[in-house]
Amino acid sequence: MSSLFVRTLRDDPADAEVPSHRWLVRAGYIRRVAPGIYSWLPLGLKVLQKVETIVREEMDAIGAQEVHFPALLPREPYEDTNRWTEYGDNLFRLKDRKGADLLLGPTHEEMFTLMVKDLYSSYKDLPLALYQVQNKYRDEARPRAGILRGREFVMKDSYSFDIDDAGLEASYQKHREAYIKIFDRLGFDYVIVQAMAGAMGGSKSEEFLAVAANGEDTFVRSPGGYAANVEAVRIAAPAAVDYADAPAAHAENTPDSETIETLVTLLNKDFPRTDREWTGADTLKNVVFKLVHPDGKQEVLAIGLPGDRAVDEKRLEAAVEPAEVVAFTDEDFAANPILKKGYIGPEVLGEDSASKVRYLCDPRVVSGTRWVTGANQPGHHVIDLVCGRDFTPDGVIDVAEVREGDPAPDGSGPLTLARGIEMGHIFQLGRKYAESLGLKVLDQNGKLVTVTMGSYGVGVSRAVAAVAEGTCDEKGLCWPRSLAPFDVEIVATGKGEEVFAAAEKLANELDEAGVAVLYDDRKASPGVKFADTEILGMPTAVVIGRDLANGLVEIRDRKSGEKRSVAVGEALAEVLKEIHGSDA
Repeated sequence: MSSLFVRTLRDDPADAEVPSHRWLVRAGYIRRVAPGIYSWLPLGLKVLQKVETIVREEMDAIGAQEVHFPALLPREPYEDTNRWTEYGDNLFRLKDRKGADLLLGPTHEEMFTLMVKDLYSSYKDLPLALYQVQNKYRDEARPRAGILRGREFVMKDSYSFDIDDAGLEASYQKHREAYIKIFDRLGFDYVIVQAMAGAMGGSKSEEFLAVAANGEDTFVRSPGGYAANVEAVRIAAPAAVDYADAPAAHAENTPDSETIETLVTLLNKDFPRTDREWTGADTLKNVVFKLVHPDGKQEVLAIGLPGDRAVDEKRLEAAVEPAEVVAFTDEDFAANPILKKGYIGPEVLGEDSASKVRYLCDPRVVSGTRWVTGANQPGHHVIDLVCGRDFTPDGVIDVAEVREGDPAPDGSGPLTLARGIEMGHIFQLGRKYAESLGLKVLDQNGKLVTVTMGSYGVGVSRAVAAVAEGTCDEKGLCWPRSLAPFDVEIVATGKGEEVFAAAEKLANELDEAGVAVLYDDRKASPGVKFADTEILGMPTAVVIGRDLANGLVEIRDRKSGEKRSVAVGEALAEVLKEIHGSDA
């Protein structure tokens, strides 16, 4: 410890939002360089490299081969796939001295595709799986939580290349099984959920989420096994309703009822139902947004949904990606006077309406359902407006908030909500990139066919934070043995030379036995040393101090907090037993 390049901090960093960020900085594992950009110190780098080793071992085990691409890439391949535009502000762009456009790679689908195109031309060359472990770059609008969401990060990305969809499915399953082994070895609680493909494109997509109260992603699961990122939840639309006996729609005076709550109160007071009270679920709320597309084009979008639900903006952003969602302001309402804020109704919405505003509705808004909604006039609402009779949306959009207790889309029971950190994402890309970049091979009949691809990512640097997040406590880090920078920390406390001599002797014996040892030989107080031992988080600590006079040393387990005294002559055997008997 006296020569290790580390400084522990007594105070939390000012920008620390989550425990992993706080402890990784305080323990001297990482240091902030700029927002979303971090340096790795020796302890942090040891953990990062152990994660990389686990990832490499499992990728090699399924026959994937490692390559390495540059991070600095030309514009042209990303133009061919339209991602130069679709990535928008998230892409780091730069020019060289000759004015040529370059970028810092966010992912490398294009480069892998072109490399295979350059070298392979026959079905006999396939299937193929390639991977790399490399720094990636995304210009995050809000980098946060230390290395959980940075602008530079380490990622393993791999790609499979197959002649047909059956081959893609087999490659996808091999990667899925490899990911289960990776995350089992990393040692944190995780869940596999259905996911959106996003800017990556493709069809089937799943995420591996580390369960964490501070996670950015919300996911749902049911007792029957359904699990999905909240953005990927697709509710089952109810059956259409017969509206033959529905009364004609009628506009009513509803003063001071701009909110769903005030409208429901007024309805129950002035227009009571005979069967039950009105609720927010009887109202149709029409919410307006602006979409800004990657080419700069702006579009107004109206979303109709039951009034007891809010639009989940993360679900909306995922549904309209790569467009950006922007709030519709008072200035926008002033520029679109046909839209009466608080009283917007379907009759002025739709691509064929006077407003020309695209109108998409929640799946629950099916033909025959009756609604109370805005009458496009301040202080007025329409009652008994029937979908399919009085209005027809332009389409369906499933972006309403998902709630605890909602039924699972597959009928497997009520949903529960939890939070997680995205650690891995696997996609069946299909032929999107191969078609854009001309990756074709000759099949068994000598016919050119487009190769089908899969894409598979693991957040390597993020895994360090995710493990720290899931294992730390109020005292500091608490690494599983598979990832800890050192197996054992030996702490010499006291002033007598015999204490340091015994500590050094045990450290040398453990080193000779192949155990990674951190020896705290500093001339510091026991309180300082014990505090640092807790913060650094090695799984086992051996304290050699005043009990040495009685022939005893103390072995501490960081995770459980258990302490036990053993004879100094038995310390080596007991520590080895602790290490090799640990499942951590």
